[in-house]
Amino acid sequence: MISLVINGKRHMVDVSPDTPLLWVIRDHIGLTGTKFGCGMAQCGACTVLINGKAERSCQTPVRDAQGKKITTIEGVSETHPVKKAWISEEVPQCGYCQSGQIMQTVALLKSNPRPTEGDIDELMSGCICRCGTYQRIRRAIRTAAGVAAKGGKK
Repeated sequence: MISLVINGKRHMVDVSPDTPLLWVIRDHIGLTGTKFGCGMAQCGACTVLINGKAERSCQTPVRDAQGKKITTIEGVSETHPVKKAWISEEVPQCGYCQSGQIMQTVALLKSNPRPTEGDIDELMSGCICRCGTYQRIRRAIRTAAGVAAKGGKK
């Protein structure tokens, strides 16, 4: 049995330690906001926070997440500045990549509440949006950073 803390709740799962965290989150825990994209940690759709750091759950063996704090999109409040910015800037189209993009942005703003354009470029270089809403994503990151810089929730 492997013990995981996901969104503040302890879960015991009976899986192989090599099982990708993505499949444990989706198939065993039932949190389906984290998406499967490429399976090679290159598109960002499966991004979750592990101890506050953005990680690709499709390539993270569940054994590496044991004993660490895992946050999925479901664990980010609807009033979080990043989620609010995503809505206000009308980012989502199909929405498939959005949970991963949001999770990466949450991690970025937590460690760097005032990102430069270069910081945003670096963040976005690992995220693929099939709908091509990159300009809206950029605006949402800048909007959320403005809120975070003024003392909004991180």
